[in-house]
Amino acid sequence: MLLIPDIYTLASGESEGTSKLGAFDVAILKAGIGNTNLIKLSSILPPKAEFKEKIVYPKGALIPIAYGYMTSDKKGELISAAIAIGISEEDGFGIIMEYSGVCDSAEAKAAVNKMVEDALNYRNVKIKEIKSIAIEHKVADIGCVFCGVPMWYSNLS
Repeated sequence: MLLIPDIYTLASGESEGTSKLGAFDVAILKAGIGNTNLIKLSSILPPKAEFKEKIVYPKGALIPIAYGYMTSDKKGELISAAIAIGISEEDGFGIIMEYSGVCDSAEAKAAVNKMVEDALNYRNVKIKEIKSIAIEHKVADIGCVFCGVPMWYSNLS
């Protein structure tokens, strides 16, 4: 039986690297999750999960996470990533959406917030709040932007 995560945070990072994978690695290091193994999730925040400003993960831990990222090797290009969580009034159930593109962080954040609103409206769920973050990076050689919602377990913190 798999445990259901009950705490979460918002994480972001941007970087340059000598390869696209290297840039991604540095971005997740800056986001505070670079020494873990990411298990990519689709889009659901478990009901009653509690937000934490920061979660410290053990090295090598398997981290459930919804995330978006973008890498680019086009010099001078402005890339952005954003992630948003729409949290329901009823039980704290949430929908997570991610976005990345060639744009500034404000545009990315607006797009992802709209996606969350739409997803909750499709489900006829009243929105209690939306939490979102965005990050941008102007590419020098090879750049990466990353935003995610890493989750964890309060009994393991």
